[in-house]
Amino acid sequence: MAVPRDILEDLKTFVEVEIQAGRRMAPVDAEAAAAFLAAKPAAPAAAPAAAGPATVTVSATVHQPAAPASSRNGESIQHSAFSIQHSSGAQGAPEGGVAGRAAAAADLAAIAASVAECRECNLALTRGKAVPGEGNPNSPDVMFVGGAPGRDEDVLGRPFVGRAGQLLDKMIAAMGYRREDVFIANIIKCRPPQNRTPTPEEMAVCIPYLRRQIAFVRPKMIVALGATAFKGLSGDALANVSRVRGTWTEFEGIPMMPTFHPAYLLRVPSAKRVVWEDLQKVMARLKSPNA
Repeated sequence: MAVPRDILEDLKTFVEVEIQAGRRMAPVDAEAAAAFLAAKPAAPAAAPAAAGPATVTVSATVHQPAAPASSRNGESIQHSAFSIQHSSGAQGAPEGGVAGRAAAAADLAAIAASVAECRECNLALTRGKAVPGEGNPNSPDVMFVGGAPGRDEDVLGRPFVGRAGQLLDKMIAAMGYRREDVFIANIIKCRPPQNRTPTPEEMAVCIPYLRRQIAFVRPKMIVALGATAFKGLSGDALANVSRVRGTWTEFEGIPMMPTFHPAYLLRVPSAKRVVWEDLQKVMARLKSPNA
């Protein structure tokens, strides 16, 4: 029986977390097990469309460091930078495309306007509304970065407003903040069809918007929610969020804490415990930057 990849990845992540916690057995909910066994295979991906006369060339180069850097408490790790070369049309014009528009944006409003007009990848053909991001633009304590918008976000044009967003709101409140106190954005600004995982090419096209947003917002800490967010921010295409979560890293000098995405917590509620541990580390470091 074929099982959808996202279900297998959830199961793999759950097992890894249980092993890290020193547990060798875990109770299984009968209803959840039945749903797992009854799951239907995912639909095959559509064949890519033939390239037309106008092409967009995207390449993501990951520079691996010689060795990971560690802090004095042994928790901090350093990941490679995520560099993007994006050209549209003739070569030798790096100012074009998303990278050029993001660099030319004077403020967050200009980025949002550019995102709304963006047609640099095929996601623009299937999206409802683009989702640039929202929140406190004035150096908030925390900026939350997710992977991509979902169905509800696609309808409203706002990040994290569905069930996962409601859980994120509770996480933010538990940290002592309101939603408007933080900034929330995604690696990808348009919903992938059927909420599939964004491709590396889509991430490479879109991430200049987020990088520019981070430069404007200047958050004190970044919380990377899920594998897509961490891979996009760290440039580590092979990163396993279950292994790096709870471990300090950084994005362009800003402390960054990777943890599970709220959507994963809806599927695996037992993981809420470890996410709360991760958020407590963020709160502790905000109170004492040298912690």
